[in-house]
Amino acid sequence: MEKVINPAIFAIYKKLEDEGFQAFFVGGCVRDFLMGRTIKDWDMTSDATPEQIQKIFPNSFYDNTFGTVGITFTNDEAIEKNYVEITTFRTESGYSNSRHPENVEWGKSIEEDLSRRDFTMNAIAAKFVDGQTAYIDPYGGVPAIERKTIETVRNPDERFQEDALRLLRAIRFATQLEFKIDEKTWGSIVRNGNLISKISGERVRDELFKILKSEHPYDGILLMDQAGMLDIIFPELARGKGISQVRPGRHHTSDVFTHNIESMKHCPSKDALVRLATLLHDVGKPYVEGRDENGHVIFYNHEVAGAQVANIICDRLRLSKKQKKKIVTLIRWHMFTVDEKITDSAVRRFIRRVGVENVSDMMDLRIGDRLGGGTQVAESWRLKLFKERIVKELNPPFSINDLAVDGNDIMKELDIKPGPQIGQILKTLFEEVDEDLSKNSRDYLITRIHEIQKAN
Repeated sequence: MEKVINPAIFAIYKKLEDEGFQAFFVGGCVRDFLMGRTIKDWDMTSDATPEQIQKIFPNSFYDNTFGTVGITFTNDEAIEKNYVEITTFRTESGYSNSRHPENVEWGKSIEEDLSRRDFTMNAIAAKFVDGQTAYIDPYGGVPAIERKTIETVRNPDERFQEDALRLLRAIRFATQLEFKIDEKTWGSIVRNGNLISKISGERVRDELFKILKSEHPYDGILLMDQAGMLDIIFPELARGKGISQVRPGRHHTSDVFTHNIESMKHCPSKDALVRLATLLHDVGKPYVEGRDENGHVIFYNHEVAGAQVANIICDRLRLSKKQKKKIVTLIRWHMFTVDEKITDSAVRRFIRRVGVENVSDMMDLRIGDRLGGGTQVAESWRLKLFKERIVKELNPPFSINDLAVDGNDIMKELDIKPGPQIGQILKTLFEEVDEDLSKNSRDYLITRIHEIQKAN
């Protein structure tokens, strides 16, 4: 293990030992090393108190109540953060809110510190003795890794009731690492799944995004559903269970809920936001379910309702304004037509509505939607043609800034001052020219400015 550690990180470890303190690498870095995975960050634990650590490393920072000191080092592109976190041995107690310990005390031994950790695979410590790696594994984390099994340290009910986020972390690790959850731990997850309601949207979001970024997000979503957590995290999504989409001549054969998660499964994008938008793309259907004149199910304007529901979900998960806008936009406009007879101006309107930066993601959502609905071909010939036309219109896309006149021309021609009227005239001109780009000439638009003024 010593051979794969960044020299700057090893120097921090060695400095602690040289000062007479115990030091161990612990948690994910040890787990990932044993699994042969790339180690993205290195965490340590020590019997040194935060004050003692800061005295040894004057440039360190300490701004929490959990005994964790950060020590910066020369950045390594292979490592996600350019600092090492060293946490003092500690014990925790009093988890009355299923989120944070009320009492944190400095521990006396590495074994005591490991006893508070969530899963056995994360409760392994490592140190170096005479050039060899020595492991401290009091809870059988190493054999659990060999069995590819997730199990809690000691009693699972106690672990999950201490911090309910561990319920979702277990599923996240199972999804990321392709591990199974052992029977006793899984039973406890099902019993305690409702505790996830006590966890903040930010913490749930972070774990959810890690699931969505994994190679098998579909498996993670199914586990969340089987554990009863999906009804709490995404009640709007769960509302689609049992709502049939079957119509004569249509390819849908499943209910709304199944279609949504199948669509995410088949979405080719690796982006967590795009996968989330695909998972929620038909979330509005249960809210607008109706019947046509033949008694067949119909979901009129479900994309509009879905965008409104997605807006609420994004706020609950504390997504940024930019993230929310992307997801809501993808859901709002995912019912775009790819009929080969649509005009070039209609293609340009689609690009403006979706946003140039979201066009490719919208195509990925549509592919997921098609495959998730039961079709066998990812792209129809119409979709392929539509994508070709988009590429043509994107070089460059026509916008209001490309008009042969601007606001100054309007003010000069009409002898008016700046105001909302100018924007309204520009909008009218743009919509007209967008339908026929040949009209984008200065002489024609000057004439139209006066005509629009007279008409108003």
